[in-house]
Formats: sequence, C-alpha cells, structure tokens
Amino acid sequence: MDEIEVPPFFICPISLELMKDPVTIATGITYDRESIEKWIFTQNNNICPVTKQALSKPADLTPNHTLRRLIQSWCTLNASSGIERVPTPKPPVNKSQIVKILNDAKSPQMQMECLKRLRSIASINETNKRCIESAGAVDFLASLVQNTSVGACDDGDEVTKLISDEALSLLFSLQLSESALKSLTFAKNGEFIESLLDVLQGGCYESRAYAVLMLNSILEVEEPLQLVNLKPEFFVELVQILHDQISPKASKAALQLLINIGPWGRNKLKAVKAGAVKILVDLLLDSSNEKRVCEMILTALEQLCQCAEGRAELLKHGAGLAVVSKKILRVSKVGSERAVRILLSIAKYSGSAMVVQEMLQLGVVAKLCLVLQVDSGSKAKEKAREILKLHARVWKNSSCIPMSLASSYPS
Repeated sequence: MDEIEVPPFFICPISLELMKDPVTIATGITYDRESIEKWIFTQNNNICPVTKQALSKPADLTPNHTLRRLIQSWCTLNASSGIERVPTPKPPVNKSQIVKILNDAKSPQMQMECLKRLRSIASINETNKRCIESAGAVDFLASLVQNTSVGACDDGDEVTKLISDEALSLLFSLQLSESALKSLTFAKNGEFIESLLDVLQGGCYESRAYAVLMLNSILEVEEPLQLVNLKPEFFVELVQILHDQISPKASKAALQLLINIGPWGRNKLKAVKAGAVKILVDLLLDSSNEKRVCEMILTALEQLCQCAEGRAELLKHGAGLAVVSKKILRVSKVGSERAVRILLSIAKYSGSAMVVQEMLQLGVVAKLCLVLQVDSGSKAKEKAREILKLHARVWKNSSCIPMSLASSYPS
C-alpha cells in the first residue's frame, strides 16, 4: 500500500486513510463517514475540521457517490498490488424504518427480534444511532427497562428479564445525546432512575454493569438538585459494584460517579456510611490497578476525607495511612497530589497525638520529606510542606526520619 501513489482526494483529511464511505458536509469538504461521525458525535465537535466553520445540528452528511465510485475503480485497477475493493456501503437508515420496527415491537412476541434489529442497525454507524434516537426509540427502550425491571417482574419470567437486559444494553450502546439523557431523568418522575437502581440491586453481572454505565452517563448531565436527593441505597450499590469488580468499565463508571456526585449535599456522608472508604482503601492495596484507576480512587478518597466520618474510616482501616503514603511518587503527579491532600486532611483535622505518632512510625513523614526533594509537582510540594509544618514540634528531630531526608524538613 505504501508503494502505491494514492490520489490525495481519496484520502480523508482527518484520518489520512483511504476513504471507504465518502460523505460531504455543509461546508463542501468530503470526509470518510466513520471519521467525521467520530469527530462530530463521539468527540462532540461542532466545526468543520478543515474550514473551522460551524456545523448545524444535526450535521447533514451527504453521500459522495461519484468519489466513492472513483475510489472503487482505483482499487480494482490496483488489485494486482493487493488492494482490496472498497465495498459499497449500506445506505443510512431513515426514520420511517425505525418507526416501523418500534411499531412491530409493541407486540410482546416481536420485542426481542425488534431489539436485535435495532442493535444491528445501530452498530453500522453514528448516523444510524442518531436516527434511532430521533425516532422515539429512547422512550420505548426506557419503558421496557421500567416495566420489566428486576423489582417489577416475577422471578420466573426469564424472557421478560432478557428483554429488559437487551433494552438496557442497547440504550447504553446508542451513546445518547445530552438532551436524550436528560429526558430519561424526568421520564415518569424519575422512574427510570429507580429502575436502574432495581437492576443494580438484583440484576445479573452484565446488566448491573450496563446500569452503572448508564447512570454515569445520565448523572453527568444532571442538575445539582437531582444529585442532592440520591438515596442511600444508591451508594450501597455503587460500593457493591466496586467490591464485585464486575468489569473494568463498570468499576471506572462507579468511581467516576462517586467523584461527580461527592460534592453535592450529604453525598459524602452517604458514601462513607455505605462503606466506600473501606472498599477504596482495599482497591488501593491491589497493585495491579492501572494509573488512571489509582488516580480515580485517590480522588474519590480525598473527597470523602473532607468529612470527619470519612477520615475516621480511613484511620480505622489498618492499611489506610500506609497505602495512601505508599502511592505518593508511585502513580503520577496527579496521584501524588491527591494522596498528599488526603494526608493533609488527616493531619489538619484528625491529627490526634496517636495519629501523629502513627504517621511518623509508618514512614509517612519521611515520604513527605522525600516529596520536597524530588520532582513531585508544585502542588504536592506545597501541601507536603504544610503538613510537615503542622506537627514540626513532634516530627522534626525524630530519629524515624533518615538524615538524608531530615535535611529537607521545612523550618
């Protein structure tokens, strides 16, 4: 492929790859459908990548059949060099086709088949997903989840549960727009959120994963008032998701939810009472966690330690102080800053004589001195210096601090 000269107008300006399904947008520039859909829908850009002109919503993508035929002809001419012919793409689905499927799905016997047809259509491209959304499928799928949630159907009705699970996974795969996500919150006075909580409490592992992913998407665009009124059971189920380690995506979604909703109302206290601090410390003890996960755990833990109950739970955990200190300089500058902030909350607001001695004996003070000596980031250094000054009378001349580190102790 590298040895063959490809006409420049066959190349997508975004991905710099051979176009397979060229489409022209309102600015007159032609892109490969997959690349421009990712730019517009997945990355939420509303300008033309080349001209920087604003695009209307929804963006109009017009198939460039002439260019596609030229590309196919070029592929055929170069077949002897191993170039495969670009297949003719399926035309995007139209709204009337989706409406017909939704009407067919009103029959209980047809529901699973119709859901599978919608999934197949949605998997083709982003345009199809947006068409499914605009045709009213979101309300229909939400109603299936609401009407057949774990708490609303008999234990023996496995078919009904399967339909609910399929509808929920399809809802998430549609990657709904912000307006569609907000409409789910207010549907029937929040019954959809209640249905997701039902799934978290009694669904299978896969459904629980989709439920927490869906909740994460919804609550990211939610109004603060709704975040304040979250039930204690919601936090219990988030902690259980983290405990069960259903999937990496579900765990990250649960962590992100804790971070996003933590600042509102009494959510910190609700999370602490649900056992969030213990499970977060336990997760930190797992050395297999990737950098981003560690950063998220430390961020969530730092928020919870802003309340007295959270700090008490951290100190109650046998490995709490030690593992937070251990993560300093081992994860990233962001991770180090979060860990130092946790220790600052402890030292400043829960620094009893016993806690101060424990921080010294566990090597926490020595680690803070090390932070001042190495490239740990200005924010981490600033907070570490503040902690060391708080209890300088106890720590400064302690034999627990190696001489090589004691020299950096702030005056």
